[in-house]
Amino acid sequence: MLCKWDLKMTNLSITQAREHLSDLADKVAFKGKRLCVKRNGKPVFAMVSIEDMKLLEAIEEKIDIEEAEKALRRNKFTSWTHAKKKLGL
Repeated sequence: MLCKWDLKMTNLSITQAREHLSDLADKVAFKGKRLCVKRNGKPVFAMVSIEDMKLLEAIEEKIDIEEAEKALRRNKFTSWTHAKKKLGL
């Protein structure tokens, strides 16, 4: 069964990943391969290149900035005291 969220990924068990980690690392790092690692038949993590990870982080950052800008335009502010309390800090 493929990971539902990316049909380009190769699926393998955590045991297979452990046994072939060095080879898989080369495929991910140098060939841009994406791997979906499963435990008990369920996806638990993915192996992606640093370039893919940086792209994902940049997308997340862009979304965060857009949300912050929307909040500023709505004049929706939260005090630091309230934010700490809400986050349990």
